[in-house]
Amino acid sequence: MADVERFCLGPDYTISRVIKGGWQLAGGHGTIQRERALEDMRLYVEAGITTFDCADIYTGVEALIGEFLHRQRGAMRDGNLPEVQVHTKYVPDLEMLAKLTRADVEAAVDRSLRRLGVECLDLVQFHWWDYDVAGYVETALHLENLRKAGKIRQIAVTNFDTPHLEELLSAGVPVVSNQVQYSVLDRRPERGMVELCERDGIALLCYGTVAGGLLSERYLGMPEPEPPFENRSLTKYKLIVDDFGGWALFQQLLATLGGIAEKHRTSIANVAIRYILQQRGVGAAIVGVRHPQHLPDTLRLFGFALDKEDLDTIRQAAIQAQGPVGDIYSVERVKGGKHASVMKYNLGTSGN
Repeated sequence: MADVERFCLGPDYTISRVIKGGWQLAGGHGTIQRERALEDMRLYVEAGITTFDCADIYTGVEALIGEFLHRQRGAMRDGNLPEVQVHTKYVPDLEMLAKLTRADVEAAVDRSLRRLGVECLDLVQFHWWDYDVAGYVETALHLENLRKAGKIRQIAVTNFDTPHLEELLSAGVPVVSNQVQYSVLDRRPERGMVELCERDGIALLCYGTVAGGLLSERYLGMPEPEPPFENRSLTKYKLIVDDFGGWALFQQLLATLGGIAEKHRTSIANVAIRYILQQRGVGAAIVGVRHPQHLPDTLRLFGFALDKEDLDTIRQAAIQAQGPVGDIYSVERVKGGKHASVMKYNLGTSGN
């Protein structure tokens, strides 16, 4: 089996091109068995998927990864496990945006340090809920000061659109990556973000590449599912399918991916992920899984590449989309909109 590909995000800092997502380990995705989750982390690291994604607002996830890191340090000393990279996020509460201080930012970073049990955060991805509230540039500069103080190794953003990321860059914030939703269903990064990131050496770390599992054989040829859905991921990505053009158009796309999957003797999910990994500016794909049974199939992702005919065929299917429209995270920012209903805006103050 091919080795897991890696990507350089900065001097002496590389990550696996598949990042193990952490949202599925938070609330809203079913019961989590702690010991099983910790064992799953070990299996992924042993397989070469050494980079984890989490957030200060993912309830319990930083602490869970911190426990894994504590256990894993002994294995690292014995030479049994490679080094792990942990990407977390700083997501200040919506209700706090207008009154954030440098002390608030540092307190949040210190809390992540305690939860993870580390002296320096590998990478902090900054999110800002509402651009109508001033302060995102100043907050990003507070993070930069904490980087200079040695508490953060790399600064990144998540869900920043093109003009607001340009603002941060113009202010001197050294952003190394932008975590964005990017998939065959959602090509919003291609409306300016890819060009900006290529210009400034910023990598795209992409979530939603398998649309919460909708981009899989499980849904090929199946009738349209109806709410309530079994978890928040399906709720979120079914809305993206609706924006894309509805279930019938989605089925056409699935059939196209299915044909290419048969050609390469792999899964629809792998074709969907590989398509994004082969797009301009993409550093890695974040794949959120709760169970290790998907690991063998995920590793097969690195045993094939899509040729020009494959890429052209998928693109022709994808450009039939009616949406989602706009720049990065634009429809999700519509106050009172259907996408906003999935969000939880004030989770950062919970827990210690």
